[in-house]
Amino acid sequence: MAVQYDLEGQKRAYAKWAPIYDKVYVKLLADAQRKAARAAATCGPQILEVGVGTGLVLPYYPKGTCVSGIDLSFEMLQKAVEKKVTRGLDQVGLLAAMDACRLGFADATFDAVTVPFVITLVPDPEGALDEMRRVLKPGGEIVIASKLGADDGPAMHIEQALAPLVKRVGWSIAFKAGRLRAWAARHPDMEVVEMSPVFPVGFFKLVRIRRKAMD
Repeated sequence: MAVQYDLEGQKRAYAKWAPIYDKVYVKLLADAQRKAARAAATCGPQILEVGVGTGLVLPYYPKGTCVSGIDLSFEMLQKAVEKKVTRGLDQVGLLAAMDACRLGFADATFDAVTVPFVITLVPDPEGALDEMRRVLKPGGEIVIASKLGADDGPAMHIEQALAPLVKRVGWSIAFKAGRLRAWAARHPDMEVVEMSPVFPVGFFKLVRIRRKAMD
């Protein structure tokens, strides 16, 4: 069954969030964003950030990298462009409006693809991951920072107990970590090399999925 996209609805929602997004999330997400940027930079200089939003992650990429950022929202991208200009972020190049499931880049373009807190919001996460894999060079990594629910064990039960409270702040534990493992398992050239907690411990996770180098 084909995935139904409400891209215009998403754009309207992001337009409302754009003016206040930084104030709400700048401190809460900083640890995960910093670690995601650093992990991507270790793969090589050419980096694509999917869901760049207002550009909160951009200052964390080190000098010497070349970062392209895409997002669905023009309003969010305007904030990202402002950061690029006012903070002198020379490592940031292209900032463009684009659908994560229809990336306008050639195959094997990037050393790393970062996905900060957006994979659970994409209508077709597996389709977006397929596109990221396509534009990723062999040996490169997809680096995901996200809210991911535990698949089993004590953590899963704790999350279920906290679910009503978590829902009040607009979060969800419905997207399980195993969904990323399952996607990687369907592609012989992809492997999950890290899935570790970041602040707040146990709820946000950093996931690295590597595309195996060619023999």
